[in-house]
Amino acid sequence: MEMNYCMQCGTKLVIRHHETEGEVPYCESCGEFRYPVFNTAVSMIVMDEARERIILIQQYGKPSYVLVAGYVDKGEDAETAAAREVKEELGMTVSSIHFNRSHYYARSNTLMLNFTVTVKESEAHPNWEVDSWRWFTIGESRQNIRTHSLAEIFLNGYLDGGVYPF
Repeated sequence: MEMNYCMQCGTKLVIRHHETEGEVPYCESCGEFRYPVFNTAVSMIVMDEARERIILIQQYGKPSYVLVAGYVDKGEDAETAAAREVKEELGMTVSSIHFNRSHYYARSNTLMLNFTVTVKESEAHPNWEVDSWRWFTIGESRQNIRTHSLAEIFLNGYLDGGVYPF
């Protein structure tokens, strides 16, 4: 997403050459270069402690299954956000967390950070954001994740040993 106006003062930005960064938006009013601003979110492959099952969820009236996900709050680190989102959406406590991969998602101007987390509980207590949830075996999770989605890419990349098509 291209920045056209200064987020500090609202002045239209111009492109100016920066000696080490190349062509960068510049605010002539503030006298400063302005670098891209984007959202940051986390998505989680939620597994049982034996790492034999994965929880997938359905949300917002859609019939397909996706990973648990949510935005990182200002001042929050990504790992804290991942554990918080699992707790908020599923009512489950994260016992371990591992970073997998990031991907910029242009449609929502979001840098998505994917993690694998384990939880001790076997029963979820979802909040209003989750229409339904289900534990799937590894093979079933591949078959049931929303096709042609970033969730599918993250899940299969993780299950394939970190092989991602981007």
